[in-house]
Amino acid sequence: MGVGEALLRILLVGMGATLIMDLSAFIQARLLGLASLDYGLVGRWLGHMVRGRFWHASIVTAPRVRHERLLGWVFHYITGCFFATLLVGVQGLAWLHNPTLLPALVAGLVSVIAPFFILQPAFGLGIAASRTAAPNVARRRSVIAHLTFGVGLFVAGWLSIRVFPAGC
Repeated sequence: MGVGEALLRILLVGMGATLIMDLSAFIQARLLGLASLDYGLVGRWLGHMVRGRFWHASIVTAPRVRHERLLGWVFHYITGCFFATLLVGVQGLAWLHNPTLLPALVAGLVSVIAPFFILQPAFGLGIAASRTAAPNVARRRSVIAHLTFGVGLFVAGWLSIRVFPAGC
């Protein structure tokens, strides 16, 4: 597998896994009434970072930034590709030829570090949602979402070699 094909597969896996995570959140919202993260808030956070502000007492009350929703969604998918790259970096290119579930689940679980120790504190929610009304509920939902992302890494990897078998 050449470098170009490997990068394309990593992008497909990262975007596919993120899409699976988002579809799961959409289904949970429709069937169970569970709201997922508003990625506009992620975009707002990023927009304020450009202006030198990295932490907020409450990201919800921070002034809106132009195109925050688009910015947040794009960043969300870039982050998914980053964690797919991390998975392949640790497992090697062989994982792209023969995706296995356990490393993908571990990568999904590792990815929960981002909301627990970066996003939630920066949004004013505390480390691992410690300043929310129901921290354990928020933590459980984050872990489930990121394990879903891990399943998505495996499924997207599996699909990538079946839909685009060249090089594998």
